[in-house]
Formats: sequence, structure tokens, C-alpha cells
Amino acid sequence: MRVGNLGEFRLIDRIVGRLPQSDTVLLGPGDDGAIVGAPDQRVVVTTDLLLEGRHFRRDWSSAYEIGRKAAAQNLADVAAMGARPTALFLGLGLPAETEVEWVDDLADGLRDECDLVGASVAGGDIARCDMVLLGVTALGDLEGRPAVTRAGARPGQVVAVAGRLGWAAAGLALLEAGVNIGVPESGPEGLRQAAEQVIAAHRRPRPPYPSGPEAARLGATAMLDVSDGLLQDLGHIASASGVQIDLDPAGFHLPEALTLVADTLGADPLDWVLTGGDDHALAAVFPENIELPENWTPVGKIAAGEGVHVAGRDYNMSGWNHFPGKL
Repeated sequence: MRVGNLGEFRLIDRIVGRLPQSDTVLLGPGDDGAIVGAPDQRVVVTTDLLLEGRHFRRDWSSAYEIGRKAAAQNLADVAAMGARPTALFLGLGLPAETEVEWVDDLADGLRDECDLVGASVAGGDIARCDMVLLGVTALGDLEGRPAVTRAGARPGQVVAVAGRLGWAAAGLALLEAGVNIGVPESGPEGLRQAAEQVIAAHRRPRPPYPSGPEAARLGATAMLDVSDGLLQDLGHIASASGVQIDLDPAGFHLPEALTLVADTLGADPLDWVLTGGDDHALAAVFPENIELPENWTPVGKIAAGEGVHVAGRDYNMSGWNHFPGKL
């Protein structure tokens, strides 16, 4: 069945039936607005837009994977403020010929990603559109902690990352090279498994959600979600804090999966780690006397100056940019 045959309100009822509500949601879908509890009396709010052909391709990712990715990139932004995600809201544009089962799978993906952090999809809107479009807004609770912004880094402090870097970029590089999930039938031992792993990482990120509130409790002075590439995103911290960030390449672990795929494509895996987006790792700045848990890996220092440097020099690649400054 197509959504155009089902109709807007029956489609909404069908989606809502797949979305249980957590205790944080005091009033869920079905009214003019939802009501979400805010025990801290402050609410972290973030929003993101995903367009078919720009942020995802339906021939590369399933509806379930698209749902999980759409939720993940917003929930990661909440965690990057040091908050606990509580609710998600979805604006959904669909062509009339979209299969209803595709929308079911999308809703299941959103729901299951929210389940990882105890959040709920608490409402949204649907409209007819020429392409699939998702506008996602996420809310979060700071639970009494100060918000961790991008503007608190100071010289002498330590830069650390939690989560994976470069995996999604490696998967995208394979897909763009025309290597689908079948991946090479021949090649070095482990290449097939490595290719499947990085393509899966592109389709469904794994943000380290608990590490955001953890960093806030440890006294992180600045933090963000790595969505557009580590160098580009750390540049936002450097600019907002008025500091220079010096990264040490030796601090970055290059997993075998990345090196195998990079060798196959003639690429440098460190490029993916430093400039690749969509893994939604967290990068944070900590006072130098803090003993970091093992899930946080030190990769650099804060210094006086400006910009982001790798091994003392500028790096020659940037991250994702929707509007690169030329037409």
C-alpha cells in the first residue's frame, strides 16, 4: 500500500501506534502540542534536516537505517551539551507513492535509537513532498549540570575524543566507488568483513551517548558532536573559545578495518579520521589534571593562538560544508 492510498491521518495513527512514550513525556502525540517534563527547568533543544539525495540514499540505506541515523545525529547533539535526551519530534515529507511499510520501518528505526537513551518520539507533522525529507528536533535534560558549550576551552587543557572516527567516511568512500554491500570477492584477508563494517557505520552511526553527560560530570570545559569532520568541528571550539588546538596524529588509533579499506581505495585512513563526518563521536576539552576514563582518548592540547593544527601545521583537508563558497 502507498501512503497516498492510506491518507494523512491514517498514516499518522499508524506511525503513532509504533511509538511508545517514556515517563518523561507527559502528553504525547494527538494534541496541538506535546508536553515533556523538564525537571531541570532548562531544556536543551537541537534540530537537524535530512534530505534524500543529500544526506541519505534509499538505494544505499534501508528505511530502518535512515530512521536510526536521523535520530542518532540529533540525540548526539543533546549528549554533546552534557544533557540526557528526553524527546524527539519529526517533520516528515513523503512522496505519495512511498510504500507504507517503508514508513513503518522508518518509525521503528527512530523508536529503537531513542530507546538507547530512554527518549521517545513525542510528536511531529507529515506533508506531501517530491522527495523524502526529515526534519528532526530533539530535547534534553541537563539534570542540574552546567551546559557544556564550545566556548570554554583554555590554553593548557586536553582535547579528547569518545567514539569512532573515520568509519562512516570509509563506508561512504566505498559506496561512492561503486562497491556495494557485496564488496570485493577477492583481496587481502579480512577485507570483505572490513568493507561490511564501514558501510554499516555509514548507514547507522553509533554515538557514545553516555560519554556526553559523563564529560560534563568530569568538568569538561567545551564539547561538541563530530558530525562534519573532526578538524572542521574542532575549529568551532577554537573559534568560540579564542584558542588554538594542536592535535597529535600519534594519538589516533587506526583500526585494521580502516587501513584495509584505505589500501583498497588508495586512500589515507588518517584523512577519514580527521575530516570524515557522520560517525557522531564526541570531542571534548578537559582540565589537564583530570584522569580520563578509558572511553575518552587524549588526542591534543589547547594553546594560545587560533585554528586547528596537526603535528604543528595546518592540515590540507576540510570537512563537510553545504555551501562551500562558490556557485
